Amino acid sequence: MLNLPENKKIILFDGVCNLCESSVQFIIKHDHKDVFRFTSLQSEIGQQISEYIGVSNNNLDSIILYVPGEAYYVKAEAAMQIAKELNSWHKIIGYLSFTGKLGNFIYDYVASNRYKWYGKKDQCMLPSPELMKKFLN
Repeated sequence: MLNLPENKKIILFDGVCNLCESSVQFIIKHDHKDVFRFTSLQSEIGQQISEYIGVSNNNLDSIILYVPGEAYYVKAEAAMQIAKELNSWHKIIGYLSFTGKLGNFIYDYVASNRYKWYGKKDQCMLPSPELMKKFLN
């Protein structure tokens, strides 16, 4: 069984993707209610969560939002659910429901081009000491 923090939603992201890292930084900045915890899809805990919920971790082009004991969301639906929790005007995006085929088409297009457009790191990001509490080890 996974040992996850209580009452936190877990965001699994591609840890070597510059766009994904920027998105995580944005979410942290606007997560005033301290709703989220983060882990990379490449990490051991990220792989364990993916396996536990039955989502293939072979293709790292998706964001996953895991709400322990309730549900999980991938791709556009995950992004919309995350946006709903933010303390910024971006919260509105979460209620526009860019999910389903159209939302995932847009999501997949950006995901398939993210390394070309934004670059890629050789290793997962290392959070600063003050942000370390937001990340699962």
